Amino acid sequence: MIPENMRKQYQKAHDLIKNTNDTIQVYTHIDCDGMCSGAIISTILDRQNKKHQLTFTNLNELNNLQLDNELTIFTDLGSGQEIDTNANKDNQLIILDHHPPLKPLNYHETVPYTYLEINPNYYGIDGSTSICGGGLSYLLAKTFGYTDLSWIGVLASIGDMQNSKTGKLEGLNQLILNDAVKEGYIRVNDDLSLYGRETRPIQVALSYFSDVKLPFTNNVNEAIALLKELNIPIRDERDRPRTLSNLTGSEKGRLFSKLVEMISREVPIRYSRHIPKLLLGDTYDFLMEEEDSFLSDGSEFSTAMNACGRNQEYQVALDILKGDRVLAYDQLLDVRRRPRFNLRKSVEDVLDIGITGMGNIQYVDTSSYCDVPNIGVVIGMILGYGDWRKPIVDIGRVEDEDMVKVSLRCSRLLVFDGVHFGDIVRRVAGSVGGNGGGHAVACGAYIPKCRVGDFLSLLDCEVGVVKNNE
Repeated sequence: MIPENMRKQYQKAHDLIKNTNDTIQVYTHIDCDGMCSGAIISTILDRQNKKHQLTFTNLNELNNLQLDNELTIFTDLGSGQEIDTNANKDNQLIILDHHPPLKPLNYHETVPYTYLEINPNYYGIDGSTSICGGGLSYLLAKTFGYTDLSWIGVLASIGDMQNSKTGKLEGLNQLILNDAVKEGYIRVNDDLSLYGRETRPIQVALSYFSDVKLPFTNNVNEAIALLKELNIPIRDERDRPRTLSNLTGSEKGRLFSKLVEMISREVPIRYSRHIPKLLLGDTYDFLMEEEDSFLSDGSEFSTAMNACGRNQEYQVALDILKGDRVLAYDQLLDVRRRPRFNLRKSVEDVLDIGITGMGNIQYVDTSSYCDVPNIGVVIGMILGYGDWRKPIVDIGRVEDEDMVKVSLRCSRLLVFDGVHFGDIVRRVAGSVGGNGGGHAVACGAYIPKCRVGDFLSLLDCEVGVVKNNE
């Protein structure tokens, strides 16, 4: 249930939008969750005939922001940034964010302008597993009666990896999912949770498994051999590649049992109870999309949105989320091809640089090299070449030569006991004069270049403390 005080805040946000006649400025983040959030708010404003400007932005661009509009809305960001430094008595701010807030709940009582921050953390609701920015934006849409936007809220939660802890959507996410199912937009299935359910040949999907290094990790030939051993054909009767969605229930059962057996041999016994969560989970069919399309699967749809973010094709994502399946769809196909073209080379380049091991973490330093595209995806892939027991960190370049960008990825096994690397990175980055945060299994930060050594040492120490306390 939505807490009553949170519900009242939504009504205030509803009224602020209804009563604003000036152009409304919307700022949103550049990942899947942020783009879904922005699309929901933009659709609300379209339907309410409110002029608005939607700006996609990164977290480090919000401090000391000039506020030139009567009403400014922040989605999937704002709680962790000083967005109101230049606010005056005529400004009205709405923040819909699920990240840990900097300001106390009663902050709005201390300032002369309207400051309405709707954040689940104020009500004891975990913003990393119970609701994301897109979900918060959808709950605002629901006050206008726009329950047809529920599918975008679900897509946002998938893209934000809100289901990474248990394989299911929980908390307020479940309420939003129920709306989407009731509206006929989404069907939920319990299935093997290998990525690429609709589009990747099954042997390729297996080869990308990197939470624990297995013989077929990054090795398609080994994956083919495993499937042959299990009597699972990789091509159908018409000689087309088979995907996970094409497998029979019996074939999936044999594959699941074999994977459990293989992983059990590789992990400490304390992780055994978590193995099924690596392999099984809810999957989400988007019923308004064509069958076998990458947009029909929630994970692949969210990946496509993130590809738009990485390639700065925000308008393509926005048009897709607002219903364009003609021109924008063709553009999206092109966007999806771009990272795939460079991905294998990027992996090879980073592996050539080498992985450096520390006591509790491992890292690669790409800061002295040309920009490596899609570095978060890349280090997630090379986790299968390193030690899955340790999170892997990249130290990368940014335009500001005094700063570096940190990206972290880890095996889901490391977070099933409650470790949240996004929180750890936020604390450590802050202690060295930077800022950051993110998800339990995928996060990042911007830190001063001169403090990289301190950051790595502190991160290694803090991860060690967390592991020893488990």
